[in-house]
Amino acid sequence: MNRDELADFLRRSRARLRPSEVGLADGPRRRTPGLRREEVSRLADMSADYYMRLEQARSPQPSAQILASLARALRLTRDERDHLYLLAGQRPPASGCAGDRVRPGLLHLLDQLKETPAQILGDLGDLLAQNAMAEALFGCVCTVDPPGRNIVWRWFTDPAQRAAHPPDEQDRYSRVHVADLRAAVTRRSGDPAALDLVARLRTASAEFADLWELHEVAVRRDSRMRVIHPEIGLIELDCETLLTPADDQRLLVFTPPRGTRSAAHLELLRVVGP
Repeated sequence: MNRDELADFLRRSRARLRPSEVGLADGPRRRTPGLRREEVSRLADMSADYYMRLEQARSPQPSAQILASLARALRLTRDERDHLYLLAGQRPPASGCAGDRVRPGLLHLLDQLKETPAQILGDLGDLLAQNAMAEALFGCVCTVDPPGRNIVWRWFTDPAQRAAHPPDEQDRYSRVHVADLRAAVTRRSGDPAALDLVARLRTASAEFADLWELHEVAVRRDSRMRVIHPEIGLIELDCETLLTPADDQRLLVFTPPRGTRSAAHLELLRVVGP
């Protein structure tokens, strides 16, 4: 918790807010720029003494509930709210989710990656979009029913999904999938879709159920993988995960590692096509 920065941010946020913006009268004799301390404490439904100690950098750590009340009272934007939480040493609330809808700009970026396989995944592993190179590398799932578009579900229930990777690496990929899914489920905190996916996976796959019990957590950010293409053979790739503005979507870009023949393999893949 950074008490001094928190106190300064609260003072300046209070000073920027006009009384009329929160339904209060400006008053002819008001000398305080913005809101008064007691007005903020009343709007946030907390004691004036406690709020004063927050602004004087001598308070205990505020709870998440108090911070949420302050963010509403001070009319903070989402970025300002997250800043408030971090200054107070608390984890910001989860931002809004985009769901299955991919922003047009992100789809345009995907289409511009002509020579590099790229995919847009939901945080639970749902494949939302991929470019032509990714389709040539991994195959098309456009006609697969929605549950089958989830790469974690397919990994643990479809043997053909595993056949595209060397046998000696499949155990590692299993643990990567489960650890990343565990982190996403925790971030979603009781989300029905996340809980339903885990329940279905535990029923369908004993391997998944055993790995889930290990409670391993590791957000997938970058990794190296090998894919066995039916016509080209083994292709080695670096997978870079780029976060999108939405917390529940990510852009995966597959690039050839330096010093390997993967660049030539990708060029051949572009010619072969889906």
